[in-house]
Amino acid sequence: MCPLYIAFSLITVVKLETLWEIAKAEVEKKRSHGSEGNGADIGEKSVFFIGSKNGGKTTIILRCLDRDEPAKPTLALEYTYGRRTKGHNTPKDIAHFWELGGGTSLLDLISIPITCDTLRTFSIVLVLDLSKPNDLWSTMENLLQATKSHVDRVILKLGKMNSKAASEVRQKMWSGMQKDHPDFDPEKRKVICKTLRFVAHYYGASLMFTSKSEALLLKMRGVINQLAFGVDKSKSICVDQNKPLFITAGLDSLCQIGSPPVPDSDIGKLQAHSPMELWKKVYEKLFPPKNISTLKAIQDPARDPQYAESEVDEMRVQKDQVMQIFVLGTGTVQEKFFQDLETN
Repeated sequence: MCPLYIAFSLITVVKLETLWEIAKAEVEKKRSHGSEGNGADIGEKSVFFIGSKNGGKTTIILRCLDRDEPAKPTLALEYTYGRRTKGHNTPKDIAHFWELGGGTSLLDLISIPITCDTLRTFSIVLVLDLSKPNDLWSTMENLLQATKSHVDRVILKLGKMNSKAASEVRQKMWSGMQKDHPDFDPEKRKVICKTLRFVAHYYGASLMFTSKSEALLLKMRGVINQLAFGVDKSKSICVDQNKPLFITAGLDSLCQIGSPPVPDSDIGKLQAHSPMELWKKVYEKLFPPKNISTLKAIQDPARDPQYAESEVDEMRVQKDQVMQIFVLGTGTVQEKFFQDLETN
């Protein structure tokens, strides 16, 4: 009877576990073995587009999703998704696409899509408008610094829960994408191309110039598919500054990039404390930055004609009048205002 009693006890213990407890145990087992660290068995990835205002981020996303629709201005932070079938009778991979609008004016929203849950399968795509070279460095620097600061905070938080996963995240690459360069003179084009190659190599990123050219769009789509769905990475490379650059992460080197395009006698005069600062000074010497406050300025979207709604706008005007009276008016004026509202 003793063996029978033991068997009965084991069956009873198993039945006491709920479905949620079994699922929780399975997840914890995977985490303890680090299986979620590399994202190999996770069918969901996230791609976050940041960059210049009106730089073409929405157009790139629509192209990658095969959506034939006109691109609309991004108001703040927008989300969409895409799905891709891996094979017959297998679940579809899901890619989450986030887009930050407003250039550098809405940096606080960067924290929304980047969390401990998404970080291990997350990619950053930086889109810069090379038709505005004087804004390029400040836009790039502000966005990368804000993103990196938040990512560092998330990694610290993740490290407290899973140190191995946090370590693996630090080794992951970022991906940078810039727009096709306009017709600059050769020296200016050389400075832009070499500077962006250095920044991309510094961050372990891919660098790609794109435009409305069908061939370049296909290359760009391949890069996004690699980030979103884990398809094979392209090994093609183009470093000719007279052509659209295409350099996959890991294929460039400091030897190939060379030193900043400035006479050796002038390098010491720049008084840079790091390689990144040196490249910044060289770039801004040729392309002086505009006022930062101008870059951060943003119009009130509530007053943008493209979002006009007569009933909502009328109520907004009324609420603004009420607020103004409470702030500036006396009690008698307030009473008269509300009497007028009731009369109307």
